[in-house]
Amino acid sequence: MIPNMDLIIMDTNVLLSAFLSKRGASHLLLSLIETGVFKHAVSTALVLEYEDVLLRNRAKIGLGIEEIRTVIDYITGSAMRVPIYYRWRPYLKDPGDDCLLEVAISAGANRIVTYNTKDFKGVEKDFSIQVLNALDYLKLKGVII
Repeated sequence: MIPNMDLIIMDTNVLLSAFLSKRGASHLLLSLIETGVFKHAVSTALVLEYEDVLLRNRAKIGLGIEEIRTVIDYITGSAMRVPIYYRWRPYLKDPGDDCLLEVAISAGANRIVTYNTKDFKGVEKDFSIQVLNALDYLKLKGVII
């Protein structure tokens, strides 16, 4: 990782939100993937979750199967791929979010970007990982004032 560069984990709800609204913070965050503002990490389980959620919602987001797979390939290709050797389950209120925590811990990420911030209580204290929504993250980085 580049010194002073954020390493973030993006929740699936941020990714889906980016495709549902081109005006929102999630879309802006996704558009910044290769700009050097941050680096992001994924695991196999997280990529499979991205794919599952986007494919289930393809009618809403207006993309076909191949277009969604192209997007997933782009996100994965620009990400740090992290193997998970230790599971932290159950830790969070929503067991579906444990996957994000495991990627963050394994990657040494300093932030998780999600719209379910309330479900990550204790993560900052126990793991020194800040949990923010996309808008607050972009404000923190100075991208949005």
